[in-house]
Amino acid sequence: MLTLAATLASTAAMASDFPVTVKSCNRDVTFEAAPMRAVSNDVNLTEMMLALGLQDHMVGYTGVSDWKTLDERLREGVAELPELSPDYPTKEVLLGADADFYFAGWNYGMRVGGEVTPETLGAFDIATYELTESCIHIMAKPKASMDDMYVDLINLGKIFGVQEKADELVAGYRQELADFTATLATAGTPKVFVYDSGEDKPFTAGRYAIPTALIEAAGGTNIMDDVESSWIEVGWEPVIERNPDVVVIVNYGDVSAEQKIDFMKSNPAFNDIPAVMNDRFVVLEYVEATPGPRNIEAIKRLAAAFHPQ
Repeated sequence: MLTLAATLASTAAMASDFPVTVKSCNRDVTFEAAPMRAVSNDVNLTEMMLALGLQDHMVGYTGVSDWKTLDERLREGVAELPELSPDYPTKEVLLGADADFYFAGWNYGMRVGGEVTPETLGAFDIATYELTESCIHIMAKPKASMDDMYVDLINLGKIFGVQEKADELVAGYRQELADFTATLATAGTPKVFVYDSGEDKPFTAGRYAIPTALIEAAGGTNIMDDVESSWIEVGWEPVIERNPDVVVIVNYGDVSAEQKIDFMKSNPAFNDIPAVMNDRFVVLEYVEATPGPRNIEAIKRLAAAFHPQ
């Protein structure tokens, strides 16, 4: 329990850190003080907030439904917060919550040209920080890397006056990943296809989606690495031509991971794909396949599937 003197000293230290300016995609955003009525969209972004202990700065979250559940280790921290909307929030939802901050991304709670954007919310004094992975939808950026997730945590730390905690969290993730990758076998680099959804045409991860970084960290290569996009619909023909050794199934929605696997195994068009022939499927939950605190665990599971020896 903090003493009153310690609490006042901590508050003064936080206040002395402001104003702070962070880069959010192609914008510089300045904060005169830490937001106190924040809303996050989607399960992975909400888990970033909770991993930094920011629930006391939040009034709720959006876009987390029964099929995208919060990590039980973090759920306790959000138990008292309401889900303001099961899907992308409208402007009215955020105004009704008297939000002063929105943590979202392009196609993670905002759409280009939609009614909820940094510009439309700014008119109501709601500041927005955009998920780094999603910036490819409005600007050029390097291919996906683990730095995308680390940068977001560091920037959230600055925005909310918990930079030391954010620095420690990111340093821990970096060290954990470095220690793990140092143990990986170096023989062979499996070709990997990410199967998110879709039967007529698959929805998958391109060069700028975080699974590309997860796959590379686990010792594989994304067969769609040359696709200059993030999450995107492609045809089955290039999947068959590129002959993946492993298929990563993203588990969420009305179609289960088992049904997606059954679809690929029962379709004659895929019979000669090594991943199908050898039954090499690995399942990632939605929250593991999007930027957030569970990415390191996801890399470890991928590596076990890529290098079973």
